[in-house]
Parts: sequence; structure tokens; C-alpha cells
Amino acid sequence: MGYDGYKKVKGNKLSALVDRNGLPLACTVFPANIHDSQLYEPTVEAFTILEMQVHPTIISADAAYDAQKIRQYNQRRRIRRNIPTNPRSRAHSKRGRPRRFDPILYKERWAIERFYSWIEAFKKIVPRYERYEHSFLGLIHRACASMIWRVMG
Repeated sequence: MGYDGYKKVKGNKLSALVDRNGLPLACTVFPANIHDSQLYEPTVEAFTILEMQVHPTIISADAAYDAQKIRQYNQRRRIRRNIPTNPRSRAHSKRGRPRRFDPILYKERWAIERFYSWIEAFKKIVPRYERYEHSFLGLIHRACASMIWRVMG
């Protein structure tokens, strides 16, 4: 077998939307060879409450999510974003009005790190080498239900 031009990555990737306490609001699973910025829209869309038109008002994310497509999506949905500018995404610095970025609010991103550490506490989920996405998502849902049960009870 020779080199076929791309790296084959086995496994699944978890993308999550959490509240300020680290509790899951939406979880989606995708193949591991997709960049995180392409998982942004499906993850935010997964957060739906059928009876109400509820969507997040502020989203904090790391610099990997500083993309024009994500900025336009947030603008259409009227979601305020708190994402630092990624210096690697531009050849030249952007002129004009600087983007709003609140470093104090950005420090509250610990909630997503807390969520992922809770997920890693479930030993079956850590390797993320499930063969099927739906079985991996089932494990994630089970772990999220356990997290919420612990907090509520």
C-alpha cells in the first residue's frame, strides 16, 4: 500500500455545547477527520427546544472557530460571539473596526474543559474508537444523563 494523499483517521469526534456550569446542552458525534470549525453549526443546531425558539445568546469558543462562515452564521442567528482573533487565519492584519472580545468572559470557557474531564471519567468513552457513530453517541448520551443526574440529585 502506498501513500494515497491524505491521513486516514479512525474514530469519532465529540462536539459539545455546554452551559456555564459545564452541563451538556447538545452533543454531536462526527468522524475524527473533520476540523472542529466545521462542526460548529451542526452542534449549535442540535440545541433545540421544540416548543420555544431558544438559541444561545453568547458563545465563547477558542481561536480555531474564528472563521468567516461562523461569523456569518452567528450574525444570522443573532448570537453574540466571544472568539479571539486567530492570527494564523489571515495573511494581512484586518483593518477597520476591531472585533469585540471580552477576555473576562473568555475565562469562563473552563466549563467546556470541565465537561470533557467529566466525559473522560467514563473509561469506555476515553479511547473514542467506537466503530459506529451511533454507538459512540449512545455512550455520550448515557454519560451526559449520569452527569445531569448527579447534579440534580
